[in-house]
Amino acid sequence: MHLIIGNKLYSSWSLRPWLLMKAMDMPFKETVIPLRQPDTAARIKSFSAAGKVPVLVVTDEIRIWESLAIMEHLAEVYRQQNVWPANPVQRAHARSIANMMHAGFQPLRAACPMNLSKHFAFKDYAPDVVATVAQIETIWREARAIPGAAGPFLYGAFSAADAMYAPVVARLDTYGWPVAPDTRAYVDAVLAHPAFVAWRKDALAEPRAWDITDYETGFTPIKDHRAS
Repeated sequence: MHLIIGNKLYSSWSLRPWLLMKAMDMPFKETVIPLRQPDTAARIKSFSAAGKVPVLVVTDEIRIWESLAIMEHLAEVYRQQNVWPANPVQRAHARSIANMMHAGFQPLRAACPMNLSKHFAFKDYAPDVVATVAQIETIWREARAIPGAAGPFLYGAFSAADAMYAPVVARLDTYGWPVAPDTRAYVDAVLAHPAFVAWRKDALAEPRAWDITDYETGFTPIKDHRAS
């Protein structure tokens, strides 16, 4: 399989299937297409008419260009991997919150773009952004409260739900959100996962010519991870 993705510093939707595939040892090759470059649109459209990343090229005939659809395809192909939790109650909840992530939480996504290059000082955010973070904390807490979870992730073992929320984890960490201790423990678990560590390492090695500087407008950097 061939996964087409955007910059690892910024492309939250690309992170999701990449992280799942890496975490579950699914073999694939990758192509990184930097965003906002003169040839970005043409390069992406050579893989998918949708004009967006990620795209999973399975065969010449089978191409999947949407993160959640990619995950569902992987769940069909790798049934032994428990892409979704094996417990039916957990699985129903996981699919529900994955779809919530796909369709919602726009205030946080707009206010705090994924940016793995730096940490920023926390600042005041609009009430709808604060409410969005509170809602996310609540659904994460609900997930971990379902009987059967044994492990640091939403349903115990790492699953597609964790991959879907990994960019939110990154945002909460990058922008210094003051979250509850149980939320912080979950954030730390995702950040420490070997697959996320590998993604971050690649991200920090990307050329500075790929930087999207307007993602930093209005924020005060307190650490540049590429300066260390």
